[in-house]
Amino acid sequence: MQPTRDPPQAASQQSEEQITQPRWCGPDSSIAPVSIRTIQRAAREGLKFACLTCYDATTARWLERAGVPVLLVGDTAAEMILGFPNTLHAPLDFMIMLTAAVKRGAPRCLVMADMPFMSYQADDAEGVRNAGRFMTEGVADCVKLEVDRSFAPLVTRLARAGIPVVAHIGSRPQHAKVQGGYYAAGKTAQGAVDLVEDARVMLDAGATMLLIEATPVEVTAEIVKRSPVPVIGCGAGSACHGQVVVTSDLLGLTPRQPPFALPLVQMGEMLDGMAKLWRERVRSGMLGEHPYSLSEEEAVEFRRRMR
Repeated sequence: MQPTRDPPQAASQQSEEQITQPRWCGPDSSIAPVSIRTIQRAAREGLKFACLTCYDATTARWLERAGVPVLLVGDTAAEMILGFPNTLHAPLDFMIMLTAAVKRGAPRCLVMADMPFMSYQADDAEGVRNAGRFMTEGVADCVKLEVDRSFAPLVTRLARAGIPVVAHIGSRPQHAKVQGGYYAAGKTAQGAVDLVEDARVMLDAGATMLLIEATPVEVTAEIVKRSPVPVIGCGAGSACHGQVVVTSDLLGLTPRQPPFALPLVQMGEMLDGMAKLWRERVRSGMLGEHPYSLSEEEAVEFRRRMR
């Protein structure tokens, strides 16, 4: 899953001035797993990369097979798996367990662990210890924190400890209670300037990547222009090097989706149809050929014993 460019066509088919389209090649045993360095090189070369949320090994296996280079084990698991109305209810141990499962399912992908609510906000030392657990027990490649410039000391301590940090700025779902719900960030001139400053401080503190959520395209573009590290967007416009959305939204499994993550397939309808078909097969007894049986000799012995 290393970034490559399409091979050049013959001169009769393509002039030297034409630029081949950048792409990601899919998983291949001869290609090294995706790493921080892979993503950094992709950003330098202008190769856009996809990122999707993932919470289990089975889905991770299919996403890796499809060539998705980055998987985010998001705190949206609180909503998608546990059924809570927001992301505040993702237990730390639960998130570490899910992260390890995703890495087992997609060992060649870069797996980003989302540090859940109150796993790093109360105390910097506790935050470093918990991030370390994601790296060891969770086998994560990096951790993501929802931050502003006030978190610079923590990001510095994490970087010093050798933990790659993805600084999540802009709209921060873990702070939705303060805002009275989910919100877009940087929609005023002052808010935009503050967001650019948050990004600068995070970079100075040692952030390995930035993730920007729900911001105007002008603000995102300015941050990308100033950033020496890869920038992942979530409803932040196409200027970002990478894009992440919740996989369940693209599958059509959620009751409503943000406008930047509308369904690409209707998996919900497919599940509904499958369940109804299975229900009818069970009712009718049409389960197909049964794969298990006693040999004739064992059947005779079984009937004798039952008598």
